[in-house]
Amino acid sequence: MEKDHRLTPFYTKLLEYANSHTVSHDVPGHKLGQVHNDMMDFTGQQMYKLDANAPRGLDNLNRPTGVIYEAAELMADAFGAEKAYFLTGGTTMGILSMIMSVCRAKEKIILPRNVHKSAINALILSGAVPVFVKPDIDNELGIANHMAFEDVKQAILDNPDAKAVFVINPTYFGVTSDLERIVEFAHEYEMMVIVDEAHGSHFPFSDQLPIGSMAAGADMGSCSLHKTVGSLTQSSILITQGPMVDHIRLRSTINMIQSTSPSSLLMASLDVARKTIYFDGPIEIPKIIEMAEESRRKINLIPGLEAIEKSHFIGRDAFNYDQTKIIVKVSGLGITGFDVYKELFDEHHIQLELAETQIILAVLSIGTTQKDLDALVDALKIVSDKYMPMNLTPIKSKVKYSFPQAYTRPREAYHAPKKYVPLNQAVDEIAAESVMIYPPGIPIVIPGEIISQDILDDLDFYQRSGSMILSDTEGGYIKIIDKEYWEKWSELYADE
Repeated sequence: MEKDHRLTPFYTKLLEYANSHTVSHDVPGHKLGQVHNDMMDFTGQQMYKLDANAPRGLDNLNRPTGVIYEAAELMADAFGAEKAYFLTGGTTMGILSMIMSVCRAKEKIILPRNVHKSAINALILSGAVPVFVKPDIDNELGIANHMAFEDVKQAILDNPDAKAVFVINPTYFGVTSDLERIVEFAHEYEMMVIVDEAHGSHFPFSDQLPIGSMAAGADMGSCSLHKTVGSLTQSSILITQGPMVDHIRLRSTINMIQSTSPSSLLMASLDVARKTIYFDGPIEIPKIIEMAEESRRKINLIPGLEAIEKSHFIGRDAFNYDQTKIIVKVSGLGITGFDVYKELFDEHHIQLELAETQIILAVLSIGTTQKDLDALVDALKIVSDKYMPMNLTPIKSKVKYSFPQAYTRPREAYHAPKKYVPLNQAVDEIAAESVMIYPPGIPIVIPGEIISQDILDDLDFYQRSGSMILSDTEGGYIKIIDKEYWEKWSELYADE
């Protein structure tokens, strides 16, 4: 039966409740906006009226049977899925739920090494054993890209007992692997394919974009509608299809980590964002791609800058590329992407998504205007005019060809005895924490991996560049396994 995507079941019911003048003797404590505060001066009371906490008729996210269920059915249909789950903890919650519902302790999962930190946290919580696939290392841009199909195939052949293959579709920078072939081959070995689609929520709504997880035949995917579709920050969905999905275990896992007081604002924003992208996406996304292409052409005329084209990634055997991303190589100016990132914000009031040593990244959506893109191009011209006359040496970054050696499972390292040591004393020790650069949150080292000098050099570089380092420790220390009190280590050397 064809779905009517003009409907917004949850938002409509929520709006009805907000306008009902119901006397609130439940939570939240602001009582539908009756507690005045500074934020209300900006937003008005209306936003608070929508911040209801599951009164009668508004359904329950942990076991939806009413308007949330109806909204989720429309969401699944829009994304070509059989079932959709609303998430109020972002795609982080989706990735945790997918991996934890598929993998039990000591079961293997195949995944790229450039995964988001949430995948590493899922390994700790589930106890799964990671089988890492090395992504394409792009030295020209200083980033990691897609997984080659042949590398994934070999990992499957070497680990036929793995439970799942985890794929990023796309990477933070818009690069995709050959998801359809990966799904087909993994399914031959009865492995599920689960997809981090945090940056690909818009894919199903234009044939000018890479293929989405459901269209490629994947079993599960988690999509950050807030990143590229337009819902409120922290709102995401988990979509599924096929007989391999255990929905009882999946729902149980989601409910384990989802708040019992989910935000009605976030859920309503998912409902209305789905309606908008369903109708406007096919019309507006091609326009955005055309605008992005014209902006790249203009940027490529600016001395010292290079806007990276789709052909760059296809030339590196990527399967496809999301052209709503604009990557600009700025290292020809003799300054880093971090420098440009800060200068664009401080001097031109332009907020980019992220920077790396050699590049900056802008993420577009159907909310991007021509004026926005013109402002970016004009600001980049000013930056070029400032630095090109200085004749600075072009910046080059070091990209690791090998990733840290794993000594033990992340979960085992997380629970092992620990101690803190200065970074300069950590070489050859076993990490007991994740250390990562944010954004995008990709770990330099994860629990259970052996810390090398290369890792410490990379960490030092990012710190000096002004990047945000996410770790458990501060002040030049790192948390490692205290091998003296670790039973596994003691057993290994018991006979020496």
